[in-house]
Amino acid sequence: MTILSRTLLATAVLLTVPLTVPAPASAATGCTSSVPYVSGEGGYDTYRIPATITTPRGTVLAFAEGRHDGAGDTGDIDVVLRRSLDGGCSWGPLTVVAAGNGDTLGNPAPVVDPRTGAVVLVTSYNSGAVTEAEIMRGEATPEQSRRVFVQRSLDDGRHFSAPRDITRQVKPANWRWYATGPGHAIALRRGPYAGRLVVPSNHSAAPVAGSADTGQEPRYYGAHAIYSDDGGRNWRVGFVDDSYDGLANANESTAAELPDGRLYFSARDQHGTSTGNRLDSHSSDGAETLDRPYTVQPTLNDVPVVEGSVLQLPGRGSPLLFSAPSVPTARQAMAVWRSTDGGATFTKARTLSERRAAYSDLVPLGRRTVGVLYETGLTGTYETIEFRRLPVADLR
Repeated sequence: MTILSRTLLATAVLLTVPLTVPAPASAATGCTSSVPYVSGEGGYDTYRIPATITTPRGTVLAFAEGRHDGAGDTGDIDVVLRRSLDGGCSWGPLTVVAAGNGDTLGNPAPVVDPRTGAVVLVTSYNSGAVTEAEIMRGEATPEQSRRVFVQRSLDDGRHFSAPRDITRQVKPANWRWYATGPGHAIALRRGPYAGRLVVPSNHSAAPVAGSADTGQEPRYYGAHAIYSDDGGRNWRVGFVDDSYDGLANANESTAAELPDGRLYFSARDQHGTSTGNRLDSHSSDGAETLDRPYTVQPTLNDVPVVEGSVLQLPGRGSPLLFSAPSVPTARQAMAVWRSTDGGATFTKARTLSERRAAYSDLVPLGRRTVGVLYETGLTGTYETIEFRRLPVADLR
C-alpha cells in the first residue's frame, strides 16, 4: 500500500477519544473560556493549528492538528475535531476527521456552504518522511510532496466524507510547498460572487530556469487563493502573489468579506526584508485578483512572525477584527485588534492574557459574542488550545 493510499480512509470520523473536559458550564451561565485540547492527552503529544466555525445549527466546531510524534510540523499528524453545543463552554469527544497514518495531514480550513449548510473542509498533505524545507528545495518526490484535499459533512460535523484529492485543480506544476489557511475559510454572501467558497492559501515556486539560483534555493513564499462556486466540488486558483522578491513573503493567509463586498486578506510576512511582520491586500472580484500587491500593515507592527485571524462582525458599523500575539519579538500575549475602515488601520481592543500564545482563529457566536480559539500555555506555547468567549461590546 502506498503512502498516499494509506492516508485516504474509506470513512473519516473513525475514532472517538475522551479528553479532559472543563467543569460543566453553559452559555446561559456566561462562561468565559474552556480548553478543548490539552497536549499529551487523547493519544497525541501536541495539538496545534486551530480552526473554528459555527454551523447553521449553532454548533461550534474546533479543528486542530493532532501531532503524534512531537510539536514539529512533520511526521504522523491527524486532523481532529471537537464539537460544542453550548457556544464553546463544553466539548464533546475528540474525533479523527482525517488520519495521517504516519503521514502529515493538516492546515484545516473549514467553511459552511451557505447554499446547502454542508461543512466543507480543505486540508493539506505531505509524506511524514519529508520536511517543508526539503519540499521547497525540490528534494521530495511527487508522491511525497504537498497535496490538497477536500471533505464534506452533511450532519453538523458528526461525520465527514473521505478526503478527496483536488491537487490537480489548485496546484500548478512549478509550485513546491503548498498550504491551505490555516484557519477558517469564507463563504461570500454579497454581490455577484455570493455563495463562492474562498480558501486563503500559500505556496512556493521552483526557481525559474536560467536564473542565478536554479538548483540552489527555492523561490520565496507567495500567497494565493482557491475558490469554488459549486459548494466545494470543483476548485480554481484565484489571485496569485508571484513577486518572489524576498521583500514581502506572504505566508499563512486569512480573509474576511467586508460590508462593501470587497475581500480583506491578511498574511504573515515570512522573514521578508520589508519593515513589519503583517501584510495585507484587498480583492474586489471575489478573490480572482488583488486590488494591489501585498504590502506591510504598519498598525500591526506589534505582531510577531506568526499566523493571525480576521473576522468581519455582522451589522451596520461593526468592526473588522484581527487576532494574534501582541509582543513583536515573541509569541506571547494573545490580543484582538479592531478596524473601522476596512483594514486600512487597526487599534488594539483587548489583550486576552499575558501568557505565551501563537496561532488563533476567530469565530462569531451570534451578534453579541465572538470566540477566539488559540494556542497558549504557562511555560510552553503549545500546552493547550483554549477557547475564549468575548462580548462584542468590549471590542467595538
